[in-house]
Amino acid sequence: MSGGYTIARLQRGSKRFEVLVDPDKALDYKLGKKKDFIDILVYDEIYVDAKKGLRASKNDVKAVFGTTDINQVAERILREGDLLIKTEQRKKLIEDKKKQIISFISKYCVDSRTGAPLPPLRVETALEEAGVRIDPFTPAEEQLRYIISELSKIIPIKQTLALLQIKIPAVYVGKAYGFIKNSSDILNENWLSDGSYSAQVAIPAGLKQEFMEKLGSITAGTAYVEVVGEKTI
Repeated sequence: MSGGYTIARLQRGSKRFEVLVDPDKALDYKLGKKKDFIDILVYDEIYVDAKKGLRASKNDVKAVFGTTDINQVAERILREGDLLIKTEQRKKLIEDKKKQIISFISKYCVDSRTGAPLPPLRVETALEEAGVRIDPFTPAEEQLRYIISELSKIIPIKQTLALLQIKIPAVYVGKAYGFIKNSSDILNENWLSDGSYSAQVAIPAGLKQEFMEKLGSITAGTAYVEVVGEKTI
């Protein structure tokens, strides 16, 4: 990886697609700080191996992406795939995400034996002991369920969960389901005859507002969400 570009990579089955992108602009786009795809692509080529200069065939590109438009394909590769970033960039992203996670756990979780708050330093130490892997690109709220589960093996931890009843119109189920699955515990779910999706889910109570806002954004405000209770675990 040179200072002028880096690689964005997407694997689809046995096919790999790569593009060369501007490191800083691509990272900003991946993190949602940059909204447009302008000036991100360095070379107007789709590769199977960018380091070797091996180009992808147009037939393969068309079969996977439904188009051969380079900008559309490159944008999807960056958005859906992996971005190779500099070591210092990755380290900073992970540290920032780690601080968010520690802050949330200290604020919304307690020691299950005493009911006392968990000090940030204790949470940080437990994260290291548990060997928890923090993903620099996945939103913190989507990683908390896994992280708290891993921490419970190291320290006595208890949190309050909000129970939500949700219903997603059929047209948005494809977009919303991955977010729901990653961000919550699905207690029960139903796929309705009209194609819509209904479920009761449990999420950390402290993330209730963020969850509802994100789901509203994904579904253009059409999702039905009702808080039906709380439980402590």
